[in-house]
Amino acid sequence: MQVDKAKAAGANLNRVAVKLFFAIAEEWSLTEAQQCTVAGLSSRTTLRNWRLKLEGGEEIKLSKDTLERLSYISGIYKSLQILFSTPDQWRGWIRKPNRDFGGNSALDHMLAGRVVDLADVRRYLDGWRGDQYV
Repeated sequence: MQVDKAKAAGANLNRVAVKLFFAIAEEWSLTEAQQCTVAGLSSRTTLRNWRLKLEGGEEIKLSKDTLERLSYISGIYKSLQILFSTPDQWRGWIRKPNRDFGGNSALDHMLAGRVVDLADVRRYLDGWRGDQYV
């Protein structure tokens, strides 16, 4: 019985993570190729399958790596909402050049494709948030 509950909770978590990912990708105006890169997917077919499964109420299976990536993306998004007061600011920051990323934008940094690149942006924003609230 406990295993069934844990499985159901995991399946629900995956659906929520994918749904949130698509909402963030839309707000950030990410192309399908960019979505694949930050989510660590090798194929746009996976994105399409996720959409179909969301629409059909089907189970979505995510690897630990993918779930970790989607978690970083949602954390970055939430940090931006905390740091900036308007949607234009939190949407725009992701694309602005940043000296702390070698003059590249945070999005450019994340599009390098490694999990650590997402973690870098998340840590950067967490540090900035910490400075704001000390």
